[in-house]
Amino acid sequence: MLVDSHCHLDFPDFAEDLDGIVSRARAAGIGRMVTISTRVRKLNQLLAIAERYDDVYCSVGTHPHNADEEDGIAPDELIALTQHPKVVALGEAGLDYFYDNGAPEAQARGFRAHIAAARATGLPLVIHTREADEDCGRILEEEAAKGSFRAVLHCYTGGRALALKAVSLGLYIGFTGILTFKKSDALRALAAELPSDRILVETDSPYLAPGKFRGKRNEPAYVVEVAKVLAETRGVSFDEISRQTSENFFRLFSRVKA
Repeated sequence: MLVDSHCHLDFPDFAEDLDGIVSRARAAGIGRMVTISTRVRKLNQLLAIAERYDDVYCSVGTHPHNADEEDGIAPDELIALTQHPKVVALGEAGLDYFYDNGAPEAQARGFRAHIAAARATGLPLVIHTREADEDCGRILEEEAAKGSFRAVLHCYTGGRALALKAVSLGLYIGFTGILTFKKSDALRALAAELPSDRILVETDSPYLAPGKFRGKRNEPAYVVEVAKVLAETRGVSFDEISRQTSENFFRLFSRVKA
């Protein structure tokens, strides 16, 4: 079994084909999918999907691109929204300096609020970080000093230093179809280096289709291609990567039924 630890089934790209998307994922051996929140205020849309399929779960959180729109959401509000049994994580939240969407100050406030909620609930935080390694690492260290929390740096494309810092804090690293791209040698080198108990696979679909499907809409079934390249990169079998990443997933996303 494989798990797609990060997809966006509520996005318009999937609206007319949701049953097909889930069916193809199941046929490909994808045992669980987590559809990730980008706006707290749209949680009901994710819950409707998660309640429709037994093997689909969701998170609640504010993507850094939407930090201005949802600035000021307090940890207590996030905590209250995690009471639903299908909500298995916080986020995605974090820092994104690649695009000029969301003031850096609002992103940081949101990031810290989500960390506080993760710490209080014991649920994992799905972290989005892009072109913000220094600030992300600093916030992670500062917040870890206040008390431990669980998290994954999803769709990792950052530097080696931030990844190793995250792992040293007990966090996880998620890999997407970017791992399969021809120019991703540095990312593959990092993926080969990380501890086996700290790696996850995901699609971030409908974006970032693996090389085999480049230019097409991505979907959870394609996480198989990510796992294949991760296995090759680490010099292990596909079955071993499937076992290890699924084991890691259920350890981190402990509310998800195995």
